[in-house]
Amino acid sequence: MFARILTATAALLLVAATATPVTVTVQLAPQLGDHQSGRLLVFAKRVEPGATPETEIDTSPFSPKSVAIAGREVEDLRGGGTAIVDGETGTFPTAFSALPPGTYRIQAVLDRNHDYNYSGRGIGDLISPVVEVTLPGPIPAIMLAKEITPTPTTSGDQPDVKLVDFVSPALSAFWGRPIHMRGWVALPPGYDAGGNFPTVYSTGGFGSTFSTAQRSAAQMTRMMKDGSAPPMIWVYLDESSATGTHEFADSVNNGPWGQALTEELIPALEKQYRMDARSTGRFLTGHSSGGWATLWLQVRYPKVFGGTWPTSPDPSDFHDFTNVDLYAPNANMYRSAAGKPYPLIRDKGQELASLQDFARIEAVLGSYGGQFASFEWVFSPRGADGRPMPLFDRVTGKVDSVVVAYWRDNYDIAFIVERDWVRLKPDLDGKIHLTVGTADTFYLDGPAHRFQAVLDRLGAKSQFRFVPGKTHFDLLERDGDRQALMKDLAWEMYAIARPGSKRP
Repeated sequence: MFARILTATAALLLVAATATPVTVTVQLAPQLGDHQSGRLLVFAKRVEPGATPETEIDTSPFSPKSVAIAGREVEDLRGGGTAIVDGETGTFPTAFSALPPGTYRIQAVLDRNHDYNYSGRGIGDLISPVVEVTLPGPIPAIMLAKEITPTPTTSGDQPDVKLVDFVSPALSAFWGRPIHMRGWVALPPGYDAGGNFPTVYSTGGFGSTFSTAQRSAAQMTRMMKDGSAPPMIWVYLDESSATGTHEFADSVNNGPWGQALTEELIPALEKQYRMDARSTGRFLTGHSSGGWATLWLQVRYPKVFGGTWPTSPDPSDFHDFTNVDLYAPNANMYRSAAGKPYPLIRDKGQELASLQDFARIEAVLGSYGGQFASFEWVFSPRGADGRPMPLFDRVTGKVDSVVVAYWRDNYDIAFIVERDWVRLKPDLDGKIHLTVGTADTFYLDGPAHRFQAVLDRLGAKSQFRFVPGKTHFDLLERDGDRQALMKDLAWEMYAIARPGSKRP
């Protein structure tokens, strides 16, 4: 039996050793012009012969190994010109020559804005038709033939949703160019009749955009009009950036976003709108990375806000940073001390992707905008090359203890609260209200439990809700109402701002 195993293994090694290296030739259609640059990506998906035609081949974090990816940077690609993408190195999950034999659908995308890692293909990107090939075998040249253009909207006039576009002096000084803080204000019914209103500042999670903030604002105006949410002013802030999401943190890499919000934008909005300008009238909420942002803002600026209601926030205790204890001796982002891979994504009890899978996909898609690169732009010290120092080696997973120490001192919320509790207590106690599902898709219930334990040990007043069976994506839903929890949170805020008020 062992002889048969050795023979089979030798045969596989021989095939791997003799496999013909794969390259993909990508051409630029002449009508798309010259001087095209960006991240050139090639996606390959195995299908059954005769499968339903597709117009888009793309990767998914929820099925990471179902689509192979190769990528490279291109500069000044000219109309009618070609670029060669190496299918052997810098690929995921394997070299193209090692893909199982079969029918594949292949598509090329030129990510001109280097934001594929954050929001996928989008406006301005160049795409090819989907080409079907048999592997192993030759891959014909693929033509970038179409530019993705904006889709016309039919949303109509929204008189109760107002644009926020504020040029921050602090951020502009940091970057040396005008930096805009953008978002949308949702006004309550009866706003024109007079009086001041409590205000909620809400931030979106990783992948949220200026457009998603607008949709959230419009949704809130509808909920306030039908009486299911109380009459407050909501400010939906866009925290997306070229580096991922800045999370309104004061960062040596992204700039002083927290300072700009609390010292510049909020005072400007309170002059423009009839907002309750007391701390008991200013509240925070956000989901995922936005949840972490509102936790950090409450802790960093406890006098400014009257409470935060984050949902499924990113890790608030770095003893459990997406399942990894960053403070463990010889910490590794890919495997435990026992050699077991760390999972990152789960659904219905099934592990869908490992942390290593996720990091490798990010590396192929490009160096900007990915979730872990985004964390580094927010949390890390600046390196000698002017870029954020990596938390971990992308090949081995080894964690840099120097970077971890900087993360701890500046952005580990549980650590900061415990370290500074004597100073923070008068302005922070009782202001943290956190909700997360026990089946959170990204295991974010773990760090929430740790943070709660720290607050309990301090004797702090806080509110933590762990909703049984809820994931990252259905946390707000109850009894068919997809915004049920958000309505609950809104009424809790309103009760603080307007004591004695009752929910209908």
